[in-house]
Amino acid sequence: MNRLSEEQIEIYLRQVPGWKFENNALVKLFKREHFNEGMRFANGIALLADKANHHPDLQIQYSRVIVRLTTHDEGGVTGKDFSLAQQIEALVETERS
Repeated sequence: MNRLSEEQIEIYLRQVPGWKFENNALVKLFKREHFNEGMRFANGIALLADKANHHPDLQIQYSRVIVRLTTHDEGGVTGKDFSLAQQIEALVETERS
């Protein structure tokens, strides 16, 4: 999958609320109530990532999970990153219901 231009990224960002384009990656901070909820969420992301064979950088700070998506082979953001971002957003919606 080819690296997206900044113009393409700006268009795709409209489909994933709260995500930002920073330092050549898609980035979003997710906040949870407690550490175990943050870990459970990070584990859910890990399952999605394994299934997609596309692995994000995750940073866990107590109940905060920072997700960073980029396609290293392409040197930037691709459709794979937006696809995984959408799956992560679907995971968030599943948690709410």
